[in-house]
Amino acid sequence: MTDKLRSIIFNLVYYGSTAIFCVLYIPTVFLPEKMYIKALNFYFLYVAFIERVFMNLRYEVIGREHLPKEGSYIVAAKHYSAYETLKLYVLFDHPAVILKKELFSIPIWGWLAKKAGNIGIDRSDRDSAVQSIKQGAIDTAKEGRPIVIFPQGTRVGINVKKPYKRGITHMAKAADLPIIPLAMNSGVFWPRNAFWKKSGVVTFKFLPPIPKNIPADDIIRRLETDLEQESHALVESAKKL
Repeated sequence: MTDKLRSIIFNLVYYGSTAIFCVLYIPTVFLPEKMYIKALNFYFLYVAFIERVFMNLRYEVIGREHLPKEGSYIVAAKHYSAYETLKLYVLFDHPAVILKKELFSIPIWGWLAKKAGNIGIDRSDRDSAVQSIKQGAIDTAKEGRPIVIFPQGTRVGINVKKPYKRGITHMAKAADLPIIPLAMNSGVFWPRNAFWKKSGVVTFKFLPPIPKNIPADDIIRRLETDLEQESHALVESAKKL
């Protein structure tokens, strides 16, 4: 079966079943937090399952030893497409994801995202955004949950360079949390806003933590070198397969 035929079948199953899940999950917003998160986990595991069945698209994780054994921490993830957002609840235990605040206004999807305890920021007001992201990190750190942020602020193509924003440094300093970069090559198999997808193995690779006590400029510099270089290497390796 060709990747194009796989993509057609997968997209029909994925988007159709996701719409059904959204409707069925409306009552779950009234459940206790632990039960609600279990329901979310089921959906994301289901998506990983249909990816394997219909797209022959799997994933592997390298470098878990770099994650703290307990307590909160910040994951600075590369962002190529929707694929990695669908794996956050598979890779982490009840993560708090940094989102645009306006996404919470989307009917059903936004309600579910807000119930999950994600952190919404208003990017139209810089001062408000900085304050909300700092307070969100402090509150999440008290709960001992991991925080996931895409520090470039948006999805990018595999050959596109985009600067890293300083929101992650504000969070790390305010909540006194380490930063663990997460490199990946998902864009090779599930490109940004693409209907056509490819079979294969997506690699997620956690890199050594960035010391939380170094200057903000050095944090950004480390992300723009280490995270970019490692993601590029994973992309190029995947292209050769």
